[in-house]
Amino acid sequence: MSPSPGTRSRLTGRARDAVELGGALVGGAVVAFIGLKVIGAIGWPAFNTSNVTRAITTLGQALFVLVAVAAVVWARYGRGRTLPSLLSAAASAGLVTVTLGMPLAATKLYLFGLSVDQQFRTEYLTRLTSNWHLADMTYPDLPPYYPASWFWLGGRYANVLGLPGWEAYKPWAIVSLAAAAALGAALWNRMVGVGLGTAISVAVTLVTLQYASPEPYSAVLVLVGVPMLVVIASALRGRSRLADGPTPLRETSWLAVIASGVFIGVSATFYTLFTALFAGTAVLMALVYLVQAWLLPRNSSVRAEALAAERRPRLLAVVVRLVVIGVLSGAVALIVWGPYLAERLRTDAAVSGSAEHYLPESGSVLALPMFHASLIGAVCLIGFVWVLLRAKERTIAMAMACTLVGIVGLTMLSLALTAKGTTLLSFRLEPVTTAVLAAAGVFGVAALSRLAVARFGDVRTVIGVACAVAALAVAQHIPAALATEITTAYTDTDGHGVRADQHAPGAESYYPKLDQLIREQTGKPPTDSVVLTADFGFLSVYPYWGFQGLTSHYANPIAEFTERAATIERWSQASTPQEMLANLEQSPWRAPTVFVFRYSPDGYTLRLAEDVYPNDPNVKRYTVTFKPAAFDDPAFEVTEVGPFVLVVRKS
Repeated sequence: MSPSPGTRSRLTGRARDAVELGGALVGGAVVAFIGLKVIGAIGWPAFNTSNVTRAITTLGQALFVLVAVAAVVWARYGRGRTLPSLLSAAASAGLVTVTLGMPLAATKLYLFGLSVDQQFRTEYLTRLTSNWHLADMTYPDLPPYYPASWFWLGGRYANVLGLPGWEAYKPWAIVSLAAAAALGAALWNRMVGVGLGTAISVAVTLVTLQYASPEPYSAVLVLVGVPMLVVIASALRGRSRLADGPTPLRETSWLAVIASGVFIGVSATFYTLFTALFAGTAVLMALVYLVQAWLLPRNSSVRAEALAAERRPRLLAVVVRLVVIGVLSGAVALIVWGPYLAERLRTDAAVSGSAEHYLPESGSVLALPMFHASLIGAVCLIGFVWVLLRAKERTIAMAMACTLVGIVGLTMLSLALTAKGTTLLSFRLEPVTTAVLAAAGVFGVAALSRLAVARFGDVRTVIGVACAVAALAVAQHIPAALATEITTAYTDTDGHGVRADQHAPGAESYYPKLDQLIREQTGKPPTDSVVLTADFGFLSVYPYWGFQGLTSHYANPIAEFTERAATIERWSQASTPQEMLANLEQSPWRAPTVFVFRYSPDGYTLRLAEDVYPNDPNVKRYTVTFKPAAFDDPAFEVTEVGPFVLVVRKS
C-alpha cells in the first residue's frame, strides 16, 4: 500500500528539512575549517601592531554580506529553497570565520589568550583532549561540574587534527561558532523563508559575535537557541495558529516536541544558565497556552461550545507536551551531569562553591540594549516595539516576548539574591537579550518596509541595499569592540613560549622546559602527576592534574577548595623535609608529586586566591611562602628554571 499524497508531501518536506539543517551544520563547519586553513597559509602581521588584518577582515565581511544578498536574490527569483538556504547558511558561517579568524590570524590563541576566564576554559579543553572520559578540569578522581560537551567535542577535534588542547581552542571555537551560525540560519530559513531568514540570521550572528564570542560554548547556544525558542513554542501548542490556541494531543507535532527536548537537554550539557532560561521560557509559554485554552471559549462566539468541550483535552495536551520535553531534556542532560550528581550524593566531602559570587556593574542593572545609542540599539528598539505589537498574533513574537519576560524574571531574581550574598550571574544573559531583540528588529524593519512600499512604491531594492550596508557597518565595528580581547591573544605567551606580536615572551616561555624536566624526573606522563602551582597557565597548556584550582569560583564544589587552601598554608609552615613528607603522607586528597613555585629571596612562593564577594573584583590574591629547607632532602629533586623553582618528589 503506497503512502497517501499528504503523507508523501510530509515525508518530502521532512527530508528537505533534514538536508537543509544537516547540510547547514556540516557546511558551516567546513566553511570555517577551510577558511582558517586559507587564512593560516599566509604570514599576517599582529592585529595590535598593524591594521592589515583589520582591512582584510572588512573586505571578507563585505564579501560574505554580498553572499547573503545573493542567497536572498536566488530565493526570490530562483526555484526551490534548499540551495539558497544552504548559501545563506554559508554566509553566516563565513561572517563568523572572517570576523574572528582574520583578526586572530597571526596568533595561535583565541580571544583573551590564556588570561582571565580563558585560562580555565583552555585547561578544560586540554584535560578532555588528553582523555575522552569525562573528568574535572583540575582535580583528579572527580567528575566534572562545569558542563563538558563543548570541551569534550573540542577534545575530539584536537585528537583528529593531532593538536594539543590549547592550540585547538581557537580553531575549535571558530568552527563551532560557524557551524552554529549556519544551523541557526537554516532554522530561520525553514520558518520564515530564505529572504527574511537570511537577514535575521545575519543580525543574530553579528550581535552574538560582538557580545558573546569570548565565551564560545555559550555563544553557540545563542545562535541556535533564539530560533529554537520558536520551535519550542510551536511544539507546546501543536498544529494550529497562535490565535486558535493549543490543540488536543492528537494534533501534536511530536517531531517538534522531541527536537525541543533534545535541544534543552543538549543545552544543559553546554551551559547551565542559558538552559535555565530556555527551560523557564518553555514553562512560561506553556502557562500562556494554558491561560489561552481556558479563556478562548469566552472570546469566541462561533465555536464557543466546541471549544469548551475541548478545553480539558487542550489543557492536558499542553501539560503532556511540556512533561515530555522535560523528561527528554533531563535524560539527555544526565549523560554529562549524571556522574557529578551521583558523586555528590555519595560523597562525605564538604560541598561548597562560589560560582555565583560575582557582581560586576553590568550585573547590578537590567540590560536594555534597545536604548543604546548605536545601530544595534536602534534595531533592538524596533524589535522591542514589534514584539509588543505582535505578541498576540504571531508565534515568533510570542516566543520572543516570553523569552524577554524570562530574562527580566531571572535578572530581577538575581538582583534580589544579592541581598542574600549570591547572584544568578544575570549579566551573562545580555547576549541573549540583544540577539532576541535584533531578530525581532529584522521583523520590525520588514514590516516598516511593507509600509514604505505601500507609500512610495517598489523601493525594495533601496531598502535591501540599506540593510546590507547597515549589516556591514555593524560587522566592521566588531573587531574594535573586541580590541581588548584580540590584543590579549597577541600579548599573552602561548604554549610554544611565543608571543604572537613578536615581543619578548613572559615567564610562560619556560613552561616547555618545566614540562620536559617533570617528564624526565618523574618518568611519567602528565596525566599521572599532580602539580601544586599557582601558575595555572601551565595546567592550561599541559594536562597535569592540579592540587588546587584557579579560584573558588571555577573549582568543583566537591573539591573542598577552602580546605585545600588551608592545607597548603599549613604545609608552608614546614621547616624540615620530615615535616613536609609527613604532611604529604597525611593529605586527605591525592598529594602533589610536583611543585612549581616562583622564586623569591624569602623562599618558594605561591599566589593563592580567596573569594571576597561582594567586593568587585571578587578575588583577593595572597602569597604563601615555603621554606627551601623543607625540600633539602634526597626525597626531593629541586631545579631552578628561570623565575620558577621545580620540586619533584621522588618515588
